[in-house]
Amino acid sequence: MSTATSVISIYQESTPNPQQMKFVVNRMLYARKTIDFPNAEAVNGQSNFAEGLFKLEGIKAVFIANNFVTIGKKDDKEWMEIVPEIKAYIKSYIESGNDLINLEKVEEIIAETSPTNEDSDSIEAKIKDLLAKYVQPAVEMDGGSIVFRNYQDGIVTLGMQGACSGCPSSTITLKAGIEGMMKRMIPDVKEVIAENM
Repeated sequence: MSTATSVISIYQESTPNPQQMKFVVNRMLYARKTIDFPNAEAVNGQSNFAEGLFKLEGIKAVFIANNFVTIGKKDDKEWMEIVPEIKAYIKSYIESGNDLINLEKVEEIIAETSPTNEDSDSIEAKIKDLLAKYVQPAVEMDGGSIVFRNYQDGIVTLGMQGACSGCPSSTITLKAGIEGMMKRMIPDVKEVIAENM
């Protein structure tokens, strides 16, 4: 038996948002999906892993995607105070072999909160396609996610998650980058705004 594959390594990366830190793991945590918990109440049974992170002192937000977790800290804490405990918790939880995400609960909540009509609108489909191909890969590198929320009367509403939530440079990314690209590629788009901005 090779022990090299059982070693769990975790390293942290700074993000453009000084209140958020990205913790990269050599394991897939939530393959090709993301889940955002902007506060402890948002977990709602969807992740024992996230619930445990919120119990650590100074944790304000948890965002899980692919092979990383982006953690938001409270203003009264410094990263050097809480990083060792965060890394130890992540390593210990993964070693336990317990599921990070309760997929049944996630599906239940999605079913309750999603509109019943399917994505039949071709403009919405184009917007989602652009986000998936051009925006998501770039923002995930910085520990965040930008997700589609709504399209109405030429206005696209996006949700900022992980390191993108509250990031000082998110307005520039949104207006100069995403809005410009969408206006060029989808002429019906007049403006792009962020939810809760």
